[in-house]
Amino acid sequence: MRTLLTTIAAAAILAGCDNGASLKPLDMDKVVVQEGGYDIERQYAKFAEVPMNPDVSFLTDTERRVVNKLIEASNYLSQIYLRQRGADYPERRAELQKRAVKLDTDAVMELAMFDLHYGPCDTLEDDQTIFTGDTPCPLGGGFYPMDMTKAEFEKWIVDHPEDKAAFTSGYTVIRRTDEGGLKAIPYHVEYAEYLKPAAALMREAAAISTNANLKHFLTLRANAFLSDDYFESEMAWMDLDGPIEIAIGPYEVYDDGLFAYKTAYESFVTVKNPEESAALSKYKDFLKDMEKNLPVKEKYKNFARGFESPIAVTYQVHGGGDNENGVQTIAFNLPNDERVREAKGAKKVILNNVLGAKYDRILAPIGERVLVAEQAKLTAKKWMSNNTLFHELSHSLGPGTITVDGQETTVNAQLKELSSGLEEGKADVMGAYNILYMMDRGELDIADKEAFLATYFSGKFRSMRFGTGAAHAKGAAYQYNYYREIGAAEWLPEQQRFRLDFVKLEQAISDLTGKVVRIQGDGNYDAAKAFLDRYMPLDSAAETVLNNLDDIPYDIRPIYPDAL
Repeated sequence: MRTLLTTIAAAAILAGCDNGASLKPLDMDKVVVQEGGYDIERQYAKFAEVPMNPDVSFLTDTERRVVNKLIEASNYLSQIYLRQRGADYPERRAELQKRAVKLDTDAVMELAMFDLHYGPCDTLEDDQTIFTGDTPCPLGGGFYPMDMTKAEFEKWIVDHPEDKAAFTSGYTVIRRTDEGGLKAIPYHVEYAEYLKPAAALMREAAAISTNANLKHFLTLRANAFLSDDYFESEMAWMDLDGPIEIAIGPYEVYDDGLFAYKTAYESFVTVKNPEESAALSKYKDFLKDMEKNLPVKEKYKNFARGFESPIAVTYQVHGGGDNENGVQTIAFNLPNDERVREAKGAKKVILNNVLGAKYDRILAPIGERVLVAEQAKLTAKKWMSNNTLFHELSHSLGPGTITVDGQETTVNAQLKELSSGLEEGKADVMGAYNILYMMDRGELDIADKEAFLATYFSGKFRSMRFGTGAAHAKGAAYQYNYYREIGAAEWLPEQQRFRLDFVKLEQAISDLTGKVVRIQGDGNYDAAKAFLDRYMPLDSAAETVLNNLDDIPYDIRPIYPDAL
């Protein structure tokens, strides 16, 4: 039996639960076959297994019971997410499991891979490789009919303008009518089988919790699961305090490859380190100054959002849904609702144990392969942490609600499927710009500038390995190409390494920040597409480095306890 079948794969066979991960669109005309054939074990091994046993000794018995209820609720969201990735994925997984139980070694490996990527496509291979079966991964996931095109959707709205709000809502799926037309079904109807028990568990957690703000949020979020009205619970989420930090619900739109309208369910069950959170909280007080300092005209700056923006440094104890897919999240910035952001800002949550594992296993060794030796030794974990924090802070800055042709709209609505990749790159480069700003103000040590820049640039290669179908990889690619274009990174073929010109890189960070903010603020789809088309393709130098990283894990497979 294959060597990898004795751990995660075998456990997947026995679990019998619906599991899954982020699926991206697949064009069957561009299916990639690796040289020498597709090596599924090699692909699976790109994710290093890391046991996660965060210290939760400070939790009371009651708090542990609350967390365990939230872990149970999270598992229901994973079942929804699998269906959001592909309407028939639960059935396809069940067939794999039947074969695996009979010790079909191919099925065992495919099942483990299916659970890692929440579906049959290898998301590290630019979404072009199917590892089981021959059915392409749907561009619109399970949110739309498999045979529906963008043109059909858009024509339906033109012909039925009364359906526009429901069709473009982040909380509906689109299905065929008996007559072959289209209809919108609310999430709370489509996924009632899973949302009802998840809501019940959250009410049980609220009932036993002694934390008033957590009790309030869990009650409102349970109600929202059954109504799809999330505004009040999002407002309540911003006020969470205490040791339990939970984000649970439909949030990101990365998996809607057609329009980026539809939100995917996920959960982050974490416990908070109050000392570390307090040490970083001062930076939120500079958000308004960061907005003022953006290198753009005043019309592109956004002072309508709230600037309270709490920061939480946490340790993840369990995940669910979109949070569990292939590449693991190290931090997030929520909520995405512009109404909440304008009222209260957004919360930045750092998953410190996940970040630490990724630096030790991935970014530190990557730096040695990306930069010349004297620059590679500058990389440091603290700058990966600061990059992550300021990336999340920068999601709260720049255009959000905008006016295009006299109509109020949002950046996401205007840029559609391009919005996620552009935004992730914006948060990244603007985060770097704001770190430099904090150094100029004396809030961060300016003597570490080169260490920061070396860590930041090396991090682009960690993200680009995720495949250019991933939003973070798109953002990393356009940053890399821009820096190469202006000469901030010199390629040394004999060393197969880059040498950074730190002065040029610092100026390029400022220039690129302004360029992306203007694209977002104008809300011009064609301009955004032209920018990404120009700066997305990777050159031979980048490809050489990426090939030289193959023995370094691409990401981690965190193994969390089933209960505390």
